[in-house]
Amino acid sequence: MKYLVVLGDGMADEPVPQIDGQTPLMYAKTPAMDALAKKSEIGLVHTIPEGMSPGSDTANLAVLGYNPRKYYTGRSPLEALSIGVPMEDTDIAIRCNIVTVSDDELPYEEKTIIDHSSGEISTEDAAVLIKAIQEELNDEIYQFYVGTSYRHLTIWKNGEVVELTAPHDVLGQVIGEHLPQDEKLREMMKKSYDILNNHPINVERAKKGLNKANSLWFWGAGTKPALDSFEGKFGKKGAMISAVDLLKGIAVGAEMKNIDVEGATGTLETNWEGKADAAVKVLLEDGYDFVYIHMEAPDEMGHQGSLERKVKAIEYLDEKVLSTVVKKLDESGEPYRLLLMPDHPTPISKRTHTSDPIPYLLYDSREEKKFDGLYNEADAKKSGIVVEHGYTLMSKLLEKED
Repeated sequence: MKYLVVLGDGMADEPVPQIDGQTPLMYAKTPAMDALAKKSEIGLVHTIPEGMSPGSDTANLAVLGYNPRKYYTGRSPLEALSIGVPMEDTDIAIRCNIVTVSDDELPYEEKTIIDHSSGEISTEDAAVLIKAIQEELNDEIYQFYVGTSYRHLTIWKNGEVVELTAPHDVLGQVIGEHLPQDEKLREMMKKSYDILNNHPINVERAKKGLNKANSLWFWGAGTKPALDSFEGKFGKKGAMISAVDLLKGIAVGAEMKNIDVEGATGTLETNWEGKADAAVKVLLEDGYDFVYIHMEAPDEMGHQGSLERKVKAIEYLDEKVLSTVVKKLDESGEPYRLLLMPDHPTPISKRTHTSDPIPYLLYDSREEKKFDGLYNEADAKKSGIVVEHGYTLMSKLLEKED
């Protein structure tokens, strides 16, 4: 028996007036999802515990079967695991995005945050910018590490978990009231603008009409994580396929295999087919029981506020990932159970995450349930099935007693 999760990060949404009150998931052409829906259990699930922030960190922990209230110690420490940064018990990890703030003569505090991802800057260009940051800001207390694309890491020796605001929560806003209260962190963010704004890479980006990657933004502070082994917890040998350090870090902590796919970027232009093929291989050829296929693009398009591109991301997931894995697993004759879902909504109207329950689809190739509807938010609600604790859904997929 094989098990897999196909996760479209941020795929759920709210009704959009431009498409007659439909959500992107309802509007998108998704023949593979439509076919599975008729034979699956469809319902709603709460992945964000009440009172916790609706982040991909807490949500994906829940989807993987880890109660965030027990296991969550912060987003950045999980990314540190992925990057391979050793952490002491007294270290604090902090995510530092390279963001775009307004390039004007206003004081730093009066600038506006334009883009939380600096136009989805390449890892190669970002690495050059982080090197410039390292040369100016690294010391015995603060060290900066290169991650992926706009997502990077700071380790604060003997630090403390301070309250920090995610950049995608303040898009289009003046940044002053959202800057860290900690004086040193605030000072380093201001200094980063001086280092980066006129860096040769940003001069070239401006010439090409691209957003400058001209400031660091600190958020997501946390302490050294401690996850139980996925195989020890569920008795299944698991693998992770993702382009995002957060998910790779969760996999490292859970002692799952990380599978790197060439051309996997976490953007709309990612190697969708490569991820699908890698998932089939790890299940049918490499002897793994479970694979988690994480697709970041719907979330990124939600943060961009792009209806067209979010719809396209959902259609690509359906056509290039879901359709492929279902077809190849069916051809193999190997029985399997598949869970399709987002981790949280990222409504294009809000351009950030929300805590609303999300639709899930649970399919078993050995049986055909009868569902009179499609896979989307509205039909999931009509089903009347609600899973109150998202971390219990993994046990349901794996047919384990919770």
